[in-house]
Amino acid sequence: MTSPGLHRCLRHPWWALFFSLLLIALCSIGMGKLYFRGDYRIFFSPQNPQLLAFEQMQYDFNKSDNLLIAVVPQDGNVFTADTLTLLQQLTEAAWLTPYAIRVDSVTNYQHTEADNDDLLVADLLYDPASLTPDSIARIKQIALQEPALVNRLVSASGAVAAINITVQLPEKDQNKEVQDVWQYMRQQTDDFATRYPGVEFHLTGVIAMNHAFASEAENDAKNLVPLMLLGILVMLAWLLRSVTASFATLVIIIVSVTSALGLAGWAGIFLSTATINVPTILMTLAVADSVHIIASAQFALRRGDTKLNALHYSISRNLKPVLITSITTAIGFLTLNFSEVPILRDLGNMTAAGVMLACLYSLVLLPVLLLLLPLKAGKATADTHGAMDWLADTVIRYQRLLLPGLSIFILLCTALISLNKVNDEAIKYFAESTEFRQSNDFLEQNLSGFTLMDFSVNAGQSNAVNQPEFLAAVDDFSQWLLAQPEVTHVNTVTDVIKRLNKNMHGDNQAFYRLPDSSEQAAQFLLMYEMSLPFGLDLNNQLNIDKSATRISATLRNLGSKELTGLEARALQYMAEQYPHYKVTAASAALMFAHIGERNMASMLKTLPLALVLISLLLIFSLQSWRLGLLSMVPNIAPALVGFGLWGLISGEINLALSVVAGMSLGIIVDDTVHFLSKYQHARQEGRDAEAAVRYAFHSVGRALWITTLVLVAGFGVLMFSGFRLNSDMGMLTALIIFIALLIDFLLLPACLLRFDNPREKHHV
Repeated sequence: MTSPGLHRCLRHPWWALFFSLLLIALCSIGMGKLYFRGDYRIFFSPQNPQLLAFEQMQYDFNKSDNLLIAVVPQDGNVFTADTLTLLQQLTEAAWLTPYAIRVDSVTNYQHTEADNDDLLVADLLYDPASLTPDSIARIKQIALQEPALVNRLVSASGAVAAINITVQLPEKDQNKEVQDVWQYMRQQTDDFATRYPGVEFHLTGVIAMNHAFASEAENDAKNLVPLMLLGILVMLAWLLRSVTASFATLVIIIVSVTSALGLAGWAGIFLSTATINVPTILMTLAVADSVHIIASAQFALRRGDTKLNALHYSISRNLKPVLITSITTAIGFLTLNFSEVPILRDLGNMTAAGVMLACLYSLVLLPVLLLLLPLKAGKATADTHGAMDWLADTVIRYQRLLLPGLSIFILLCTALISLNKVNDEAIKYFAESTEFRQSNDFLEQNLSGFTLMDFSVNAGQSNAVNQPEFLAAVDDFSQWLLAQPEVTHVNTVTDVIKRLNKNMHGDNQAFYRLPDSSEQAAQFLLMYEMSLPFGLDLNNQLNIDKSATRISATLRNLGSKELTGLEARALQYMAEQYPHYKVTAASAALMFAHIGERNMASMLKTLPLALVLISLLLIFSLQSWRLGLLSMVPNIAPALVGFGLWGLISGEINLALSVVAGMSLGIIVDDTVHFLSKYQHARQEGRDAEAAVRYAFHSVGRALWITTLVLVAGFGVLMFSGFRLNSDMGMLTALIIFIALLIDFLLLPACLLRFDNPREKHHV
């Protein structure tokens, strides 16, 4: 039955149009409050334990947000007069980078050496004009023997050098601040590339990653949304064969998107790399409701009904399934609230709100538009309905083969799920075609990895860094780290103290070791720190009261399992060898490694709840325990098959894919609900199971494959994103939605024919 309210909307279309436009305006005004954030911290809630550890590390020592510029001369040798001059000039220019607090390079490395009883501390290269073959040879010899430089600021082969800029952002408008840093240094490298045409520059680091997040999101908004909108219009014009129907659907799409974004603005939600996809997702979901209403109305028009009666017929047949499918889709996206990632929670809430608004507009505004505009029935679709009738006959004929055959196939795919593994690499969030990914891949192959893991070793008492036993523990731990296969470089204060001890003993290499007494260590450090220029002190390695030191390990680009495994081994080693010292680990990479695993665990706990809620809703709406329970088969199977096939396609479950099961669950229920509602309607009219299956295929089959085509295309568009979290999510979701249609067309009818009493009539 049609809702009395919807009857009144069709009787008073102008009033319905007025109140719809008023609601749209009130919601959409909130779009003015939207803003974009692209920094990596948006992936973590304020209570995230790894984020808290990271912030504590940055509070105790200097911040480690950085921009790393790799300098690559074509001749494969950085130790030439021209390249060293370039490095010195670019290092000087880097100090003018907005928010820069430190710049490290080979040229400004604070080299120490003895002069009788004095300690000389100076830039390794201060004046490029003084370069001679001998001085260049000396610089090369020192640089390639210094642990603080090799595989950190210069490659062991001498082919690549790097300049590391440490920045401290005010974090008032982080997106703008990141852009300021990036644009300044990009302009500098472009200028130097013009002056030194034989040199390449690669930019990486945390600032580059933040810029890449924002840049890829902007590209998606500029390219994917228009592409999706154009694709939808072309498909609707072809499939519905009606300009009016296509235009009315376009209106529903636009107002659903703008209203959802406006509500997000009112709620204080910002746009991010995840929520920037809300318009693309809502476009596809809004189309689904509209297509069912339009298809039913066109069916009634073709049989001779007036436009008003056709719209009444369409609403009466689609009110319940459209409402139920919208609610189940919203439930699926609301499961993202159990995600560990704030922006995925925002994605779920924005999409759920948009889905319900699209439902409202489809049931109220769309019929009014179709009533006021010249709607035609469209060309006959005998071929389509003939195909659906043939499919119904085929399923009925081969039901005894389809049921066991498809069940075995689903079980085999379920077994393949074990091929998947949770693996998050922040670097691999970006496609290989993106500049950031290419720069990182180059640096990992030619210098060192982008991945860092910082360890804080705290003795719990002031000036512990001067104590021989503490220094011995730090040095032992540093050597242990360097021996691990995942580690390419370790930056530790003990290397500085060893070098100072050697310098103070006439540069005798035999004294390249830790001093014997705390007095010596204190004296050496004091002399060294007093000689350092502003900005190049040891605050990035020692805390204020010198009770703790930071050890920075540079790693190969590792997966989340490898990264957390190294962390666990390192902490266990220190706990066993030096239990009286407090050791903590933190880094941006470590934060991403933990969040992926915890997110998967939380989403797996949520899936059963979502499944129960959706099943109960279907049982209540269909008023049949049998149909409600049978609906669980096509609702669960697509995700099992999809993730099983994903094990063959990729085998990696990243942060975004961990939410696909819950998100897609709500979407794939749509086809099941529409098919079952038409099937149940036929049974209530007295038809047997076979006739009811034929009626369901004939009445709703065309609409199902149209909506599925639009949904697959919509999520498939995300595959063109340069941000791999989006592209992987789009690919897997599209795959699951397509599989869901096949199961609804093949397995669901076979189950109904087998388990729903063929002769028993259904009563309301």
